[in-house]
Amino acid sequence: MANKITADTLIADCLQLNPNAPEILMAAGMHCFGCALAHGETVAEAVAVHGEDLDSLLEKLNEGLEA
Repeated sequence: MANKITADTLIADCLQLNPNAPEILMAAGMHCFGCALAHGETVAEAVAVHGEDLDSLLEKLNEGLEA
């Protein structure tokens, strides 16, 4: 697993990479971490469904992660 969250990162992997991911996703109106699809849905797919800005969300999800 990479140390950076990308558009192709699964929501489930985001939760492992960034312990703040649930709060970040919830603030964006995305409750994906509790969804059964989280194990197979990428960040880009979730953003497409919820209409959020992908680049902005990725920036927030990657804050504080080591490269």
